[in-house]
Amino acid sequence: MTAEPAPTHPTVATFRVEDDSLLVGGVPVELLAERVGSTPFFAYSRERLTARVGHVREHLPAGVELNYAVKANPMPAVVQHLSTLVDGFDVASAREMQVALDTPTPAARVGFAGPGKSIGEITQAVASGVTIELESELEAERVAEAGSALGIRPKVAVRVNPDFRVKGSGMRLGGGPQQFGVDSENVPMLLKRIASWGLDCAGFHIFAGSQNLHAEILCDAQRRTAELAVRLAEDADLPLRYLNLGGGFGIPYFERDRPLDLSQVGQGLDEVVREVIRAVYPDVRLVIELGRYLVGEAGVYVTRVLDRKSSRGQHYLVVDGGMHHQLAASGNLGQVIRRNYPVAVGNRMRPADLRRQTVVGRLCTPLDVLADDVALPPADVGDLVVVFQAGAYGLTASPAEFLSHPRPPEVLV
Repeated sequence: MTAEPAPTHPTVATFRVEDDSLLVGGVPVELLAERVGSTPFFAYSRERLTARVGHVREHLPAGVELNYAVKANPMPAVVQHLSTLVDGFDVASAREMQVALDTPTPAARVGFAGPGKSIGEITQAVASGVTIELESELEAERVAEAGSALGIRPKVAVRVNPDFRVKGSGMRLGGGPQQFGVDSENVPMLLKRIASWGLDCAGFHIFAGSQNLHAEILCDAQRRTAELAVRLAEDADLPLRYLNLGGGFGIPYFERDRPLDLSQVGQGLDEVVREVIRAVYPDVRLVIELGRYLVGEAGVYVTRVLDRKSSRGQHYLVVDGGMHHQLAASGNLGQVIRRNYPVAVGNRMRPADLRRQTVVGRLCTPLDVLADDVALPPADVGDLVVVFQAGAYGLTASPAEFLSHPRPPEVLV
């Protein structure tokens, strides 16, 4: 059964094609597979990372810093490359903190967020001099104890769970009951305790939602976030020196998604900075924290066809990768209704015809589907299936040990 050509995904259209081959970092995908030495693998493009940071810089207001959220992709080579482009890092574990501190980025430019920090992690963070973004009163008390034991005055900020929700986010991180941060109504009391414990509190971290493609919603969230931070600081008589406004900028994964209008977001943020924040705290250090938006579209997951088969009219490509490496692409990382990530046969980028096919991995579960009933060229065994939008929340967000297949290499090209 043949199929009409599918509309080209906006990200796929930005990759170069030479002859019949997809280029990743300027290298034909077949040659890249030989260079890596095995399939499947993840490949991230330096050129695309650099271009994306530059694109964001063009639209950020003057004086707003750009941090990279390491959890999106903690590959050391990626973090090292980004250390030359961004102003700082946000980490969520001691291991991520070490990856960040292995770069030339000063510890003062690293923020450590996330609930449930262990006493060991807190001690490491205090000793390292990073800013610890407090998620609870008990955590604040433990930070104070670690500082006393080490003879160091810890640098902290309070992560605030705002009293509003952000619509349109793929994942809500604030508003209502949350495991993240301190409820905004409880922040004043916590600030008094922080002062009594002698912690160096610089300000707030307020991150209400992720993966949002709606510029107007992001603009509204940024304004409400800034107003909340200013109100909390003024009520507590806190000399606000640091404010992390979060991020939440989304990328288009699915056919109907439209890229975020970054120019509109930048214009809205500029108004918020001038009208709400700088008017009261002219010297505050303002930070936007982005992960997926910086790295997501810079990466691909490449997997080789092992088998072709048909079952009662459905054509299948069985590949050597799968959901154990790319859980999100399989639809098992938060999708309510499964939708396909953009895929292609990387060595058949200008096909004469297409057919409806389903790309599956080799795990013993029907959940191991990378692309369901998509229009692809009639691939042969040995061809390379490429899953796009694989630069963020790929390998480290997947059950890599499931069925004990080898861990895939990651390369920066």
